[in-house]
Amino acid sequence: MSAFVMRNYPAAMLSNWLDGVLDNQLLNADREMQRVMQPRMDFSEEDAHYLIKADVPGLSKEDINITVENGIIKIEGESKEERKGKYHHVERLYGRFSRSFSLPDEVDAGKIEAKVNKGVLELKLPKTEKTKAIEIKVC
Repeated sequence: MSAFVMRNYPAAMLSNWLDGVLDNQLLNADREMQRVMQPRMDFSEEDAHYLIKADVPGLSKEDINITVENGIIKIEGESKEERKGKYHHVERLYGRFSRSFSLPDEVDAGKIEAKVNKGVLELKLPKTEKTKAIEIKVC
């Protein structure tokens, strides 16, 4: 008989069976979610700067680390959850994440600003002054 077709069993047996199925599914889902935590990000451009917005619900500025090296910006963080009680369904993501992106050449890395507000990390990447093209005549 399939594990999903149960007939003529006492309610207590069905309850125990269901608890076991849910516990196993929750454990597997929890492990899977920890492996794939990646904040959703938007990239936009305005005249004076680029803007990166990342969803980081539940994280404070102390949970996030941002570095710039060799033209690469790296955003790292960790979402921790202390679970208490018996969970029946879990969808929220927990664990460490790391995202890296190449910066456009015209970004002034020394003036990047970062803030967290209402679960959104916002990075403002100011553009440097572009130099005008110089025409060189061949003699």
